Amino acid sequence: MINRLVAVFFTALGVILGGSFIGGLAALFTKDSPIKMMGEISQRLKLYAVVSSIGGTFNNLRILEGGFFQRELSIIFQQIVIIITGFIGANIGVWIIKTLIGGF
Repeated sequence: MINRLVAVFFTALGVILGGSFIGGLAALFTKDSPIKMMGEISQRLKLYAVVSSIGGTFNNLRILEGGFFQRELSIIFQQIVIIITGFIGANIGVWIIKTLIGGF
C-alpha cells in the first residue's frame, strides 16, 4: 500500500511540474509570458494530475463500488487515501510552481 501511495504522490507531482515547465516553453512561441503561463497551466492541470496518478477514474470507481456493495470498509478507505494522496501531490506541485514563479 505504501508503495502505491508514493507512486501516486510523485506521479501527480510530476504531472504538475512537467506540464507546467513544458507548457511554459510554449509561451516562447506565442510571445506570452512564460511565468504567467506556467502558473495558469499548473492550476488547470490539478484534476488531470490526480486522475492520471490514480490510474484513471473508472477502475477506482469500480473498486469503490465493490467495496460499498461488499461492505468492506478497508477497500473504501484505501481508495479514499489514494485519491487524497493524489490531491496532495498535485497541490504541492502547484505550490512549488507558485513559489518558483513568485506567486501569481
